[in-house]
Amino acid sequence: MTAELGLAALWLAAALAALQVAMAALGLARGQAAPTAAVRPIAIVQGGLAALAMAALIALFLASDMSVRLVVENSHSAKPWLYKFAGAWGNHEGSMLLWVTILGLAGGAVAIFERRLPERTLIATLGAQAVIALGFYAFLLAASNPFARVSPAARDGLGLNPLLQDPGLAFHPPTLYIGYVGISVAFSFAVGALVTRDVGPVFAKAMRPWVLGAWIFLTLGITAGSYWAYYELGWGGWWFWDPVENASLMPWLAATALLHSVTVLATRDGLRAWTVMLAVVAFSMSMIGTFLVRSGILTSVHAFAVDPVRGRFILVLLALYTGGALALFAARIGTVRAGTTFTLVSREGGLVLNNLLLSVILGVVLIGTLYPLVAAEFGVQLSVGPPFFNAAAGPIALALMVAMAVGPLLRWRRDDAAALLDRMIWPIAAAGFTGAGLVALAPPGVMPLLGLSLAAGLAVASVLPVIGRNPWRTPLFTWGMVVAHLGIAVSLAGMACDSAYTAETLIAARVGQPVRVGPFTVRLDGIKPVIGDNWSALEARLSATRDDDTIVLRPQSRFFADPVTTTSESAIATFRDGQLYTVLGRPDGEGRWQLRLWWKPFVTLIWFGGGLIALGGLLSLVGRWRRERRAAVREAWA
Repeated sequence: MTAELGLAALWLAAALAALQVAMAALGLARGQAAPTAAVRPIAIVQGGLAALAMAALIALFLASDMSVRLVVENSHSAKPWLYKFAGAWGNHEGSMLLWVTILGLAGGAVAIFERRLPERTLIATLGAQAVIALGFYAFLLAASNPFARVSPAARDGLGLNPLLQDPGLAFHPPTLYIGYVGISVAFSFAVGALVTRDVGPVFAKAMRPWVLGAWIFLTLGITAGSYWAYYELGWGGWWFWDPVENASLMPWLAATALLHSVTVLATRDGLRAWTVMLAVVAFSMSMIGTFLVRSGILTSVHAFAVDPVRGRFILVLLALYTGGALALFAARIGTVRAGTTFTLVSREGGLVLNNLLLSVILGVVLIGTLYPLVAAEFGVQLSVGPPFFNAAAGPIALALMVAMAVGPLLRWRRDDAAALLDRMIWPIAAAGFTGAGLVALAPPGVMPLLGLSLAAGLAVASVLPVIGRNPWRTPLFTWGMVVAHLGIAVSLAGMACDSAYTAETLIAARVGQPVRVGPFTVRLDGIKPVIGDNWSALEARLSATRDDDTIVLRPQSRFFADPVTTTSESAIATFRDGQLYTVLGRPDGEGRWQLRLWWKPFVTLIWFGGGLIALGGLLSLVGRWRRERRAAVREAWA
C-alpha cells in the first residue's frame, strides 16, 4: 500500500498544481478575490503531498520492497541502511521526485512566508511556480513513474552503483537540487514581476533571499561533489570538466551574476533588465543540466536515464519554460524602466563588468559542453576536455579575480579613478610581492604564478572594506561579502598550488619496497583481504614517512557482487601543508602491485575556500534577514 499511497499523493499534487495555475490565471484576469485567496493554501497542500510521495519512496527503499521496480533496479537487501535511504534518489525516477518535492515545498514556503510583494505579483509568482511543477509532475507520471510495481516480486534487487555507495550521496544531490529549485523560485519571481509589470526594488528584495539561498546550496553541492569525486574515483583530480560537472557549474555561474544584479536592484534600484534576464538564464542553465543528466544523452556515473522519450520530454519542458519566459521578457521589456543611472567607474559599473565576465565564462562552458553532443548528431566524434576549458576559461577567470578585487573598493553611483588606484595599493603590492617571491624561490608555470599572485591580491582586497571599522557595528552582510570573496581567494590559491606543485609517482612495487613521492617515503608493507557490509576487498598497508614521523594508509581494491563491480578506494592523509593520496592498483603477476601516489601541497584550500564562500553567503542571508526584521519591528511600533 505504500507505493499506492505515494502514487496517489503524486497524482493529487499534480491535480493541485493544475488547479493552482487555473486559480492564479483566473484571479489575475478577472481580479476576483475568491480564486486569488485560494492560491496560497493550494500551494501549501501541493508541497505537502509532494513531500508525502517522497517519504513513501524512501520508506519503500528502507523496507527493501522488491515488488517496486525502482527498488529492484537500484537497491539490494544487503546494503547498509544509509545507502538504502540515499538510494531513493540515486536513480532517475527518485532524483526527479526529489526535484519536484523540493519544488513543491519551495512553492509552499513562498505562499506561507512571503508578505512583501503586492498580492497580484505574488499570485503571478505562485502561478508560474505551479506551471513549472506541473510540467515535472507530468514528466514523472507519464514517463518516469517511481512507484511502478513488478509482478511477481523479485527475490532481491540488482544493487546500487558502487560508486554511489558513499555518504556523499546523502548530501551532494539534495544540496544541488535545493540550489536548482531556489533558482526556479527566482525565475518564478521574475515571471510574476513581468506579468504584473512590477519589476523594481520590492520585487528584488523578495527574490534576493531565494537567489542567495540557491547560491549557498549550489556552492555546497559543487564543493562536496568535487571532494567526493576526488577521493572516490581514485584519479587524484578535483575537477574533470565532465559534462555533468559542467551542468552544475553553469547554474552557479549564472546565479552568481544574478546575485550581484538583484542586490543592486534591491538596494540601488539599478540593473532591472539585467536582473530579470539573468533569472531566466539561471533557470535555463538548471534545466539544461537536468536535460543532460536525465535524457540519456550522456554516459556518466552522474547520468541515470537511457530512454530517449524522457530526453525529449525534458527538452520540450526546457523549450516551453525558457522560450515562454524569453517571449514574455521581449513583450514586457518596454515596460521595465531603466532605474537609476551610474557612471562607468562605480560599484555598479564594477558589478556589470563582473557579470559580463561571468557570462563569458558561462558561454565558454556551455559551448564546450554542448558542442561535442551536437557534433555527434552529425556523425562527428569530438572530445572537449580540460585543455580547452583551461585555455579558454582560465584567462577570463583570472580577469574576473581582478574585477572581484576592485569591485568592493568602488563607491556607488560615481567614483574617481585616481582615488580607486590609491585604495588598490595594498592589493597590488600583495600580488606583486607574492609573484616576485614565487619566481625567486620556486617558480611555477605562468598560469599558477598568476593564480597565486592574484589570490594574494584578492585576499588583501577582500578584507579592506572592514579595515578601520568597528567589527561589532559592521553589518553582517558586509562580513558575508568579505568572507565569500576571501573564500574565492583561498580556493584559487589551492587550485594554483595543486596545478604547480603536485608530485605523482606510478610504480609496480614489491612488498617492502620504498617509494619516494614529494617529501614522503612510502613503503608497501603487505596486502590482505578484508570484508565489508556488501563488499570484499584487497587492502594494502602503506607506511609513509616524513621527517621521522610515520603514518599508515590503507587503500583498497573493492569487489561488489551486486552489481558486479570493482572500485579503487583511495587512502588519503591530510596535513597542514597538503594531502598524501594513495591508490592500490592491480597485481602484475610477478609479485608486484601497482601503486599510484600523489603529494598535493595545499590542495585542501580548494574545499576550505568553498566552505568559506558558502559561509559568506549564509552570513549575508542572515544579515539581510536581521535588518529587514528590525525594520519591520520599527515600522510596527511607529
